[in-house]
Amino acid sequence: MTARCRPDQGTAKLALRFHFATTDLPMTSPDSSGTKKRIFSGMQPSGEAHLGNYLGALRRWVGMQDDYDCIWCIVDQHAITAGGDPSETPGNVLDLAISFLAVGLDPEKAIIFVQSDVPEHTELAWLFNAVTPVGDLERMTQFKDKSQRFDSIPAGILNYPILQAADILLYKADAVPVGEDQKQHLEMTRDVARKFNAAYGETFPETEPLIAKDVGRIMGLDGEAKMSKSLDNTIPVLAEPEDVWAKVRTAVTDPQRVRRDDPGRPEVCNVFTLHNFFSDDATRADIDAQCRAGTIGCVDCKRRLSDNIADAFGPFRERAAELHAHPERVREVLDDGAARASAIARETMAEVRDRMGLDWRSAIG
Repeated sequence: MTARCRPDQGTAKLALRFHFATTDLPMTSPDSSGTKKRIFSGMQPSGEAHLGNYLGALRRWVGMQDDYDCIWCIVDQHAITAGGDPSETPGNVLDLAISFLAVGLDPEKAIIFVQSDVPEHTELAWLFNAVTPVGDLERMTQFKDKSQRFDSIPAGILNYPILQAADILLYKADAVPVGEDQKQHLEMTRDVARKFNAAYGETFPETEPLIAKDVGRIMGLDGEAKMSKSLDNTIPVLAEPEDVWAKVRTAVTDPQRVRRDDPGRPEVCNVFTLHNFFSDDATRADIDAQCRAGTIGCVDCKRRLSDNIADAFGPFRERAAELHAHPERVREVLDDGAARASAIARETMAEVRDRMGLDWRSAIG
C-alpha cells in the first residue's frame, strides 16, 4: 500500500502563529510504531459556532491536537442538501472558520480546510456509489427523519452518508470523534470501506469511533431538543455577555419548581447540567445544596451560569475580533489547509483509480 502523506510533509509552517490553550484532556493515541493516529471530523457551516458545537465537538477537537494527526473540515458541500440562500454560504464558511480558530483549533497542529476546495471528496463519493446498497442508505435514521420534510426527496439526502464516508476515507482516518447519535453514520463508513476492500483489494481502514464519555447529548435551552441554531435554543460562542444572559435567562429548569423556595432537583435541570461544563466543583456543590433546599432561585442559578459562560468565552471573542479585522489571515489558514489536504487526497485517489481500473492509458503502455 502506498505510504500516506502526513500533514507536515512538503509544506512550510505558517508564518502566523496562534497561541491557544486546550480545553479538554488529551487522549493517548500513538500506535505501536509511535506514529500518531489520524483523525478526521467536519462541521457544516451555518455561521458562527454555538454552544452545542463547542461542548459536543470543538472542545474535544482542541484537546486532541497534540496527540493526534488531526484534519478538521468545514463541510460546505454537505450543507447544500439543506437548501438555503447560496449567497449566505461564503459568509457562513468564514464565520465558522473564525470560530474554529477563536476557540483554539491551531493550523500549526492540524489541517483546517473547506471541503469544496478539495474536489476529490465528491469524486470518491461518486465511486463509493458502486459499492453502497440503496437499501443501506434508506435504513439510515437521518434519511428517514429528513425525508419527511420533502414532497420530492433530493438524492443528496439519500447519498449524504456516502459523501461522509468519502470525507473520512479520503484521508484514511484511523478514528473519528463522534457522539452517540452519530455512530450509525460511522458504521456506514466502516461498511463502505469493507465492501470496497472486498471488491477491489485492501485500500481503506475501518475507521474507529472516538466517543466522548463525559459529554452525552447536549440539550438545548428549551430542554426539549438537541442544541441547534435552527431551533434557536443555543448560545453563539462569540456572543457578548449581555447576549449570553438574554439566552440563558430563557432556559428551562426543573418543571416542579414553581416558587423560588420550592425544593429543586438538580439532576433533572438542564441549567445545572450546563454548570458541569462552566462552574467549578465548589460552585456546583453550593448550587446543588441550595437548589435542593429551596434557598436559591432559578434566576440566580441562571445568572451564575451566564456569567461563567461569558467569562469562559471572553478569550474567544477577543481572538475572533482580531480575525474579523484581518480576514486575510483566515484565508491564509484555509488555503494552506486545502493545499495540505489535497496532497493526501491526490495520493489516495491515485490508488483508488488504479484499483478500480480507471486508468485507460495503462492499456497502451
